[in-house]
Amino acid sequence: SFLFMRIGVPEFGPLALTALRVGLATLCLLPLVLWQGQLAAMRSHWKPIAVVGLFNSALPFVLFGVAALAINAGLASIFNATAPLWGALIAWLWLRDKLSASRIVGLAVGFIGVAFLAWDKASLHSGAHGVSTVLAIAACLLAALSYGFAANYAKRRLAGVPPLAVAAGSQAAATVVLLWPALWFMPSVMPGATAWSSVVVLAVLCTAVAYLMYFRLIAHVGAPRAITVTYLIPVFAVLWGALWLHEEITLSMAAGCAVILCGTALASGLVTLPLRWRAAA
Repeated sequence: SFLFMRIGVPEFGPLALTALRVGLATLCLLPLVLWQGQLAAMRSHWKPIAVVGLFNSALPFVLFGVAALAINAGLASIFNATAPLWGALIAWLWLRDKLSASRIVGLAVGFIGVAFLAWDKASLHSGAHGVSTVLAIAACLLAALSYGFAANYAKRRLAGVPPLAVAAGSQAAATVVLLWPALWFMPSVMPGATAWSSVVVLAVLCTAVAYLMYFRLIAHVGAPRAITVTYLIPVFAVLWGALWLHEEITLSMAAGCAVILCGTALASGLVTLPLRWRAAA
């Protein structure tokens, strides 16, 4: 998704691209909802589903679109990998999930990695599209925070709701939220075929199919484990960015990514510290 956002956003703009993305994803998912007879479930839970649509699609997609105007796909995906950190922090503050010593250390390590990478890459100088790297990094972190909130909210308010109903309903809600702003900020010049192709792939594969699988994961293994899919994203985003967009992979990116992923692995409970280290912590 970060690759295709990087390709499509300069021509469409963040709002128009996101509205088209969620709108086309809705058109893909609604026939499945009707076929599976899940429209009633979607309608009866429309309020929490709409909240998920706002915080798990509309807001983060636009924010990552803004970031794509100033930083490369690989770097944005690394900041996206902080979503489990925010998810663990929100679960502790809101849902009263207990934090073990390993998870506390993981939060600290992860945010140290974020601070290191942000300090290395941040600049107040605006690029060709008028967005500075400071703004882009802030947008990425706010988007990851939004993902962390949405995962916990879905766990709390949508337990037992069919994943297909949540996926389709959330995209429909995101479409409604973004429709008017997107019409206001539609590009004055018709985007090219490559940008349109990026929107279609974003909508069908990176949103409709991906979110259906994601909400199935939340339903079957829980939000903390489901959100760990973000561990895989930087690897592929950096790879695709290097191969297709010739983006540079720097040593600081690799180091920052490693620290963040180590922190998120600990914070989400995927790995734990040895007993003697936990006692010291």
